[in-house]
Amino acid sequence: MAKTTAKEKKIFVLDTSVILYAHDSILNFAEHDVGIPITVLEELDTFKKGNDTKNFEAREFTRLLDKLAKGKLLQEWNPLNGKTKGKFKVLMEMDSKVDAHKVFGERKNDHSILNAALTLKQQEKKRQVILVSKDINLRLKAKSLDLPAEDYETGKIKNVNTLHTGKYEINNVSSEVIDELFKKGRVEKKAVLPRKKAIANSYYILKSEKNSVLSYYNPTENTVDKVDKNPVYGIKPRNAEQTFAIHAMMDPEIKLVSINGVAGTGKTLLALASALEQRRNFKQIYLARPIVPLSNKDIGYLPGDIKSKLNPYMEPLWDNLKFIQHQFKESDKEFKHITDMVNKEKLMITPLAYIRGRSLSNIFFIVDEAQNLTPHEIKTIITRAGENCKIIFTGDIYQIDTPYLDSQSNGLSYLIDRIQDHPMYAHITLEKGERSELANLANELL
Repeated sequence: MAKTTAKEKKIFVLDTSVILYAHDSILNFAEHDVGIPITVLEELDTFKKGNDTKNFEAREFTRLLDKLAKGKLLQEWNPLNGKTKGKFKVLMEMDSKVDAHKVFGERKNDHSILNAALTLKQQEKKRQVILVSKDINLRLKAKSLDLPAEDYETGKIKNVNTLHTGKYEINNVSSEVIDELFKKGRVEKKAVLPRKKAIANSYYILKSEKNSVLSYYNPTENTVDKVDKNPVYGIKPRNAEQTFAIHAMMDPEIKLVSINGVAGTGKTLLALASALEQRRNFKQIYLARPIVPLSNKDIGYLPGDIKSKLNPYMEPLWDNLKFIQHQFKESDKEFKHITDMVNKEKLMITPLAYIRGRSLSNIFFIVDEAQNLTPHEIKTIITRAGENCKIIFTGDIYQIDTPYLDSQSNGLSYLIDRIQDHPMYAHITLEKGERSELANLANELL
């Protein structure tokens, strides 16, 4: 490819949301230059304290910027790392022909960032200046001021509609193959998928004219194995996808599982029941979820002590545990086991932030609402895995509760896209709601 000329090189102006999403984003614009408004640095200063991922990203970016500056003035263009990279500088909010504060009738940081980008656009008349932000509203404001604006695309999935679902249906399979699967529990891959490349731990519904069978591709043995419909801790799978999800979570060779599906498909319930079924194989069971503040406000806004503040977020997880427990009588040992595990902290339901930094050894770890995590957060959790650790991510990639993530950029979509076909990983998308006929009606028609 021909080298990009100085005139063709663009200048990307980064918003705070991009840096809190990925602290190394400044390095991901190829040969183009990058501007950081001074207001962004001021905002990052308010995020530097704390143990959340956004606090980590703020601190890491500040260190990275200091390293890149190497004692030079930040208001001048300085080279980024690598010969193929562009340059960067900090942008001051100066007088521009269009004042965003006046246009939108309010002084706020977003408008200062817009003004910095507009000032740069005036100064660099021969070059294209583009605002990069995860904030949709800020991008719309920029475009209304004739300032090009884009989302941060690095790590973003191109098309979520083509994401690996983990399940395939194959018709016209010979009756002999299905009979052999029922008898022996296993057939050679070439008998079912003679010309197709199979994704590791992918699941199949095989159908002949007479009958059908559930199966999965075993990458270790290069075979297609029969999948049995087994209950876990009193919970019976109600459809093929739930059967596949249970199989993946119960298989000791599969260390990482992701389950995607709309509300009511049984994601969390099946994960928790599978964990309880294997309670003797692990030292602890963690069921965690990220805290997404209500109405975009911090949990400090809620009344009461920390336990009272967190209860609204954790209650759905407790509901699932109670549902499983009440499959049994109070006198049953299974009922008592759950109570005993909670009391002895063998089973813990906790905010995700409370387990960050720990080494996860001998733990069955369920992360609920994983669609509200960034790709970096997903990576951070997985890298904490120690010996005999199994991690389950559950969520709905279309039900995002955080303002700067969407179905293409959230951590769950990223995980499904990047790790498929690894022998230690399995994914299944649950499609059929099993909560109730009324819940199914809402999912389908509303």
